Amino acid sequence: MDQWPTTEDIARAEDEVVLPELTEQTAYALGCRAVEAGLEQGLPIAVGVWRGERQLFHCALPGSTRDNNEWLRRKGRVVMRFERSSLYVARLCKDQGTTLADKFALPSSRFAAAGGAVPLHVRGAGVVGWMGVSGLPQLEDHRFVMRILREHLGER
Repeated sequence: MDQWPTTEDIARAEDEVVLPELTEQTAYALGCRAVEAGLEQGLPIAVGVWRGERQLFHCALPGSTRDNNEWLRRKGRVVMRFERSSLYVARLCKDQGTTLADKFALPSSRFAAAGGAVPLHVRGAGVVGWMGVSGLPQLEDHRFVMRILREHLGER
């Protein structure tokens, strides 16, 4: 965990990634960008984009498993509960020497404090959804999503 960023660094980076909107077309563009990058790199990941409780995009790349889909949902529930990335919450729990179950009474069968799901902030609306990947070590999952979001915003 020594190579992990601090909660302050994670929050700062998340706050810099603000979308003008989160439409079905936005979700498709983000998802396709992630799939393309994952295929180019041969990554065994599942990719998901959600707005609230509605899944707008999903793709499982070669080498990913059904388990990755469940990890995505568990990490995404953390984002929607705390409006911070699942990596932020994982780091917070580690720093405090606790778990989601102990600190917040959240069952591990439904919530995962593990990196890979990032809140989707929309200008003027706050956190309206999340984007995530599962299949890599959790810090790599998080960095992958952040890179895709930054690339998407760089095109605008």
